[in-house]
Amino acid sequence: MSMPEPAPEFGASAAPWLVALDVDGTILHEDESIDERVADAILSARERGHEVTLATGRSWATTAPVLDRLDLNPEYVVCANGAITMQRDDGASGGYTRVHVETFDPTAVLERIRTFLPSGRFMVEMPDGFRLYTEGMSDWNLENAREVRFDELLDQRATRVVVVSPDHELEEFLQIVEEMGLHQVSYAIGWTAWLDIAPDGVSKATALERVRGWLDVPLDRVIAVGDGRNDIDMFTWAGAAGRSVAMGQAPVEVRAAAAETAADVDHAGLAAVLDSLP
Repeated sequence: MSMPEPAPEFGASAAPWLVALDVDGTILHEDESIDERVADAILSARERGHEVTLATGRSWATTAPVLDRLDLNPEYVVCANGAITMQRDDGASGGYTRVHVETFDPTAVLERIRTFLPSGRFMVEMPDGFRLYTEGMSDWNLENAREVRFDELLDQRATRVVVVSPDHELEEFLQIVEEMGLHQVSYAIGWTAWLDIAPDGVSKATALERVRGWLDVPLDRVIAVGDGRNDIDMFTWAGAAGRSVAMGQAPVEVRAAAAETAADVDHAGLAAVLDSLP
C-alpha cells in the first residue's frame, strides 16, 4: 500500500508538529527489532524541530527502553493506552515522572469477563507500574510483577487490565467480547485473542489531547500513526484537523478509521510518513 502525498499546506510552514507514534507494529517489528530507516526518520523528524513522542498500550517499564533505543526524550510520553502520562524530569530516576494517572476498580469487569472466559488469563497493572497476574501469562514481560490467585486481582486501583484467552481464535474472541457488553470501561482488542482494558473514557486520544494542550500545539499540527484497534480513537482525534495514518498491515477497520495508509511495518512504512513532514 502507498501513502497519499501530503497536501501542500502540510509543508507550508516550519511550525513543529506533535508526532504521536504507536510502538508495536509501527516502530517495532514482532521480534522487537527496529528498521534502520525508521530509526533514522524518527531522529530526523526530531532534529527538524518536531515533538516526536510515543503513545502506546505498553507499561512505562516496557516503554522506557524503546525511548532509549531511539535516543528520544520527549517532554511527555503516553503509556497504558492513555492511563499514564509521563513527563521528562532530569532529576528523577529514569529521567521521567508520572504527571497524570487514571485508575479504576477492575473488580466488576474482571468478574464479568471471567464468566465468559473461565479459562482466561488476567493481568492488572497498578499506578506505580507493578503488575499482578494469574497463572499462564507466560508470553508477557513479567518483570516487576507477581503471580497471584484470581481473587487477589480484585479490589485494587488499576490503570490497566489485560485478558488473554489462548483457547479462542481471534474472530471467536471478538464475538465473545461483543457479548460481554462491557460498560463504563474503555477497551481495545489486540491482534490475537487478548483484551486491553482502560478506565472509562480513557484512551490514547484523551491523553494526547491533554499533552497537546500542555505543549500548546495547534490542532492542525498533530499527526498520529498506529496499527491497532487501540489506535482508532487516536486517529479520530488527530484526523479531526491534523493527520491520521494507519500502517499497511493494520486490520481493515483500523485502516478505515485513518485518513491515510502507509506501507506496512516490514517495509518501513513509518519512515515515509515522517519524511513527509516539513
